[in-house]
Amino acid sequence: MKKTEIIQTLKESYKRDIRKQLVKSLQAEEKETQTPSHKVINQIFSYVLSELGWEMAKNNQEWDNTPLEIMSETFPQIEKTHWYKEQILTAKKEIDVEMRDACK
Repeated sequence: MKKTEIIQTLKESYKRDIRKQLVKSLQAEEKETQTPSHKVINQIFSYVLSELGWEMAKNNQEWDNTPLEIMSETFPQIEKTHWYKEQILTAKKEIDVEMRDACK
């Protein structure tokens, strides 16, 4: 599936109010607890990754930010959540490990 198709599918599946509420709930839970449950957003993100056919091994040389761009375009203000920041940090760590291994 293409980026625009995935965004459209998500927007049709989750109306704007629901998408906004999901992010607000996520932010509230992140403030209230040390170990928030990211189950719903992780399931949606897994769907995005699956539909793109995205794998870290394919994308570690030239970073493909498409999955996070889709999440950002679909879910207003998600960039302000710890979940989103964790995704970026995880990707950077993985790239650093791959680059170190490639340089050996």
